[in-house]
Amino acid sequence: MIPPRIPDVVDSGWLAARLNAPGLRIVDASWSMAASTPPAREAYRQAHIPGAVFLDLDAAADPGATLPHTLAPAPHFAAVAGAMGIGRDDAVVVYDRAGMHTAPRAWWLFKAYGHARVAVLDGGLPKWRADGGAVEGGQVVPPPRRYVADDPWAHACTLDEVRAAARDGVQIVDARSPGRYRGDEAEPRPGLRGGHIPGSVNLPYTRLFDAADGTLLDAARLRAVFGQAGIDPHGPIVCTCGSGVTACVVRLALARLGAGRVRIYDGSWTEWGSTPGLPVATGP
Repeated sequence: MIPPRIPDVVDSGWLAARLNAPGLRIVDASWSMAASTPPAREAYRQAHIPGAVFLDLDAAADPGATLPHTLAPAPHFAAVAGAMGIGRDDAVVVYDRAGMHTAPRAWWLFKAYGHARVAVLDGGLPKWRADGGAVEGGQVVPPPRRYVADDPWAHACTLDEVRAAARDGVQIVDARSPGRYRGDEAEPRPGLRGGHIPGSVNLPYTRLFDAADGTLLDAARLRAVFGQAGIDPHGPIVCTCGSGVTACVVRLALARLGAGRVRIYDGSWTEWGSTPGLPVATGP
């Protein structure tokens, strides 16, 4: 049986004990750049957790937007979730094949659209398999369900809101690599300037994982990491990255610490770095 409330992060043992429970939906939210081999959907067909459906993060984004992964209107996400056979009352566990790279974005999407019971599988597919979890091939196509989604924008920031946050000294946490933050490492998307939003703090999302097994750090170690970066988890925070994906890893870590005043800059550096006239800082 699935409890009325579930934590934001569950481990392999938790999922294995409930794998066939009624009302549980498992979602493979793997995503990769276009040049990656094999593509995420094909990798899902080769091996996924039994019963898992595939969430295409690109298909879940706003189809009319020019930026990647932009939040879609609520009816669009509702159609995507319903097509995966998910109902609003289901418990959802999301994972990805890289560990915890893109699944937190799916977790955040469900949360933003009002889904109460959603969790990320700690360590993702690599940890599941290391713990002896079964996988299957093929594609799961469940019967569609009706899904009702809330407006998500209370959980996200627009460009104008981030400009105001930077002006007012709100904590802005950049989850990209140090090189991309400094501006001396090339951006993966062409046409973007290097550097960061002035006043933002760099906390690469990879520092939030246990190096031994790829799981999210416990609360004590997370507090230490945020403290070393000079970030107050309980103050207002805007999380940003390249396109709004790995910023959600930071958001997930802050949820483990009980932080509530956190929003994602949906356009992230893809928007800021490509918008003429916006200030850009470089260096540490």
